[in-house]
Amino acid sequence: MYPRTNYEMTQEDLDVILDACKPVPMIMLHIGTPSSPQENANCAWAALGKKMGFDYMTVQPIPGKGTKFFSAVPSENETQRLERIARETEEKRSANIKKLEARIASAQAELDSAIAADPRHEEPHG
Repeated sequence: MYPRTNYEMTQEDLDVILDACKPVPMIMLHIGTPSSPQENANCAWAALGKKMGFDYMTVQPIPGKGTKFFSAVPSENETQRLERIARETEEKRSANIKKLEARIASAQAELDSAIAADPRHEEPHG
């Protein structure tokens, strides 16, 4: 996960977000129900996130600052995403190798101990 970044939107961007949150009048037409204020707000935040380069689902207000200020996690471009996935995959692979090597070392020590405790065992001469 990328670190949070602070952002400041323009007054126009704030107006779009606030307008999106307003209730939509229900008009009885045969075209279906309009989007809810929540859906409209989500779309407005998604558009702002695309415009400013952040993941709109990670937006949080910044306490003590005005309504135009918020923090969010920056978006990844495709190259960054592929690099992150490759890095995470390599980290998991390396961790698994270390875990397996530790299990093998433990099993080898247990085997060596069992062999040494066998009275019929003779040390190989080299």
